[in-house]
Amino acid sequence: MNIICLDLEGVLIPEIWIAFAEKTGIEELKRTTRDEPCYDTLMSYRLDVLNQHQFKLADIEAVINTLDPLPGAVEFVKWVSAQTRLVILSDTFSQFAGPLMAKLGNPTLFCHELIIDDSNCIADYQLRIPDHKRKAVEAFKALNFATFAAGDSYNDLSMMDAADNKSLFCPPESLTLERPELPVANSYDELSEIIEACSNYPQSISG
Repeated sequence: MNIICLDLEGVLIPEIWIAFAEKTGIEELKRTTRDEPCYDTLMSYRLDVLNQHQFKLADIEAVINTLDPLPGAVEFVKWVSAQTRLVILSDTFSQFAGPLMAKLGNPTLFCHELIIDDSNCIADYQLRIPDHKRKAVEAFKALNFATFAAGDSYNDLSMMDAADNKSLFCPPESLTLERPELPVANSYDELSEIIEACSNYPQSISG
């Protein structure tokens, strides 16, 4: 029994915070989990920047509505979903992910929630549970699933370490240097080949 767990931003969709930073010109918001290993530190930093500039949830949603999945992502999701079980494990928020998940065909998503105040500002955030990606993979293994995990950032490492099989996907050079033992895929074709090479997984996406 198999289950494939993928990160979302940087793997299937663009980095939402980077897109918002480019739209607004706020360079500080380009910092992501590819740069900052501690998610709480990163989110506290982001919320401070949003408050300083008085941005509201609607401002971010307007940018999200202009985004599309990464080239090839829709086809890759269709392939995986047709062959086996796919779960997206992300540190994004349900309020951000909805429009892009619809464009991906609405695969199962586990993520966090934003706390929005009466003025439509992001007051805080609520983690589903700390380190939820790792704990989800461990739970799937306890249910007797063979697990595969792929991601591009520091916050994906714990779920990858917990999985039976794994791969980095288009990671920053710093991560590949720190974890040279991890397989690396730089395209969906390469990722499908790594999945195919793992026992008990479906055949190549091109097959």
